[in-house]
Amino acid sequence: MLLILLSLTLMIWIVATIDASFGFRRLDSLEKAEAADTGPMLSVIVAARNEEEHIYQSVHTQLSQTYKNVEWILVNDRSEDATGKLMNNLKDLDKRVNVIHIERLPEGWLGKNNALDKGYKQASGKLILFTDADVMYEPEAFSKAVGYFEKHCLDHMTAAPNLSAKPFWLKSFVAFFLFGFSYYKRPWLANNPRSKTGIGIGAFNMMTRSAYEKIGTHEQIKMRPDDDLQLGMKVKAAGLRQRIVTAMTLIEVEWYPSLKEALAGLEKNTFAGLHYRISMVLFSVFGVFVSQVIPFFTIFSENNALALLSAANIIFLAILYSMVTKKMTRFSPWLFLALPFTAMLFIFSIIRASYLTFKRGGIIWRGTKYTLSELRKNDLK
Repeated sequence: MLLILLSLTLMIWIVATIDASFGFRRLDSLEKAEAADTGPMLSVIVAARNEEEHIYQSVHTQLSQTYKNVEWILVNDRSEDATGKLMNNLKDLDKRVNVIHIERLPEGWLGKNNALDKGYKQASGKLILFTDADVMYEPEAFSKAVGYFEKHCLDHMTAAPNLSAKPFWLKSFVAFFLFGFSYYKRPWLANNPRSKTGIGIGAFNMMTRSAYEKIGTHEQIKMRPDDDLQLGMKVKAAGLRQRIVTAMTLIEVEWYPSLKEALAGLEKNTFAGLHYRISMVLFSVFGVFVSQVIPFFTIFSENNALALLSAANIIFLAILYSMVTKKMTRFSPWLFLALPFTAMLFIFSIIRASYLTFKRGGIIWRGTKYTLSELRKNDLK
């Protein structure tokens, strides 16, 4: 049985490696784009709840952008800390900043999605950028993004930022997460007009107002915790022009400050990504364990065929992991040595998130509970 399973996983890794080697060639680096000094009005919408540690510094890096035709709509989503006060300070600092304070969450909405929707309704730009409250920008980020966007006549563009991490195991976990994201989602397909695969990343989702309205705005995904990905998927489903680029030195975000917080953060969207189905949870756990844990043990088997198959699996895993790490992160490919351990940690995160969602009867996201029945109902739409 192991020989059959490892033969199947080897074929998968060979195909995935070939696919990624061609796919990553379709991903442009935003750093190489021509900067736009002038262009359409860009409305930057930032939703924040209890983000007093990041919001001021994040927006401050945006206010110093070389691209000047920008307005900011900062949305304070029922914060219980100094987030709202800091937003008001930013408004006093720059007349281009507008602030919305939300005190009550309407029924049937996730907090962040409602906040982004409120921000859009006050925005006046032809271009809209949805970004998070903890994202840091280099001065030319907006100008290069608008320049690339306009040059390629896009409707939507998302950018993969540098996900910074300091502790070793957090760094290894982030690298593994991006590795899994890349071979599972195949983000490069978003750049193929013939593909139906769409992609969106919360740190940077830029789109035209007309495209956003055509897909139905956040009204269509108001109960989706993975709203960033859903935006991209809806853009592609509507036949609009979409691209994903990398921005490793222009945009940076600390995904989570610790491994513990990363596991807690994944509670909100892990089960959502598996469509709230136990069958998908079991399939994912089994698939990751067989393909990314077992080969590291069976390579020591006395059965030569099994040991050779395991070695071949590990070699192609290493090649694919190295490609993903070099393209999507600023980490060392040598983190691959921790892969079987981070794979087991990822399995734990899937099981943990699914169990807690069932135990709580839903997800708790930034202090607000959303019931599983309502989340599932909206997942079917």
